Amino acid sequence: MEAVAGVGALHVTSFDVKPPVGSETVHPMKPAFMLWQKISIYRLLAERQRLHWTMAFLRSLLARVSTFEQGTLAAIVASMLLIVGVATLASEVRDGQTRVFDERILLLFRDATNPAVALGPTWLKEAMRDITALGGTTVLSIIVLGVTGFLAVSGLRYSALMVIASVLSGVVLSSVLKAGFARSRPELVPHDVAVYTASFPSGHAMLSAVVYLTLGALLCRTQSSRAVKAYILSFAVFLTVVVGISRVFLGVHWPTDVIAGWLLGSIWAILSWSLMQWLQRRGGVEPVQPDSKGKV
Repeated sequence: MEAVAGVGALHVTSFDVKPPVGSETVHPMKPAFMLWQKISIYRLLAERQRLHWTMAFLRSLLARVSTFEQGTLAAIVASMLLIVGVATLASEVRDGQTRVFDERILLLFRDATNPAVALGPTWLKEAMRDITALGGTTVLSIIVLGVTGFLAVSGLRYSALMVIASVLSGVVLSSVLKAGFARSRPELVPHDVAVYTASFPSGHAMLSAVVYLTLGALLCRTQSSRAVKAYILSFAVFLTVVVGISRVFLGVHWPTDVIAGWLLGSIWAILSWSLMQWLQRRGGVEPVQPDSKGKV
């Protein structure tokens, strides 16, 4: 009986004895995970501190440069981004990767049952013809001659020459690019206005951006009110945009032609204006400044 009891006691003891408190089994990966978590937190804190130092350095750097230098830096950055955008778009157009996008957008302005018919009433097509004329050679030439004549008689002869040089160089660039790409005009829909040159980039969209944005920036120099400046530039952008849309509506340009024209025209306007600002600081071009009443 004692032996049996002893065996029973051993049997009970082997199952009822619990491990001491604090001796639970630890997963072998837990220490490594906790270490990785701590390292991640330290790295995050270090990155935040580094970002704080970088932003503080940039703020102190910008505080030391003049308004002109800040504007020049912004113009350079904007131009570089636009150039990258144009280069990417041109590469995709040349490889035919934009064909589906172009066709879908072009057909959005057409009757779903008859692509030969433009959307909207008859007066809308006539309005689009009027709008597209705002980016045509005749209208833009009249506007440029009128503005440059005003600048010349106001004593701002070099500024007038800069405007003329900007527009003429934009015309040359547009012609060279059209000849280089030699892209055909859209054939999905009939052309509602006559066209004589290649499709890419849109000359109307590009030259509208060059003329209206350059003149808008020039006119802003004569105003001291930020609200007035914002209105002038907004209206210049509006004219540029509606001219480009009219080209697609009338079926004479692919949408990517217009987008490229907008980008190139913006680049040219930014570069031309930056050059004019630089020449003004060096005395090569007369400064255009408002008087006490906000006029030239």
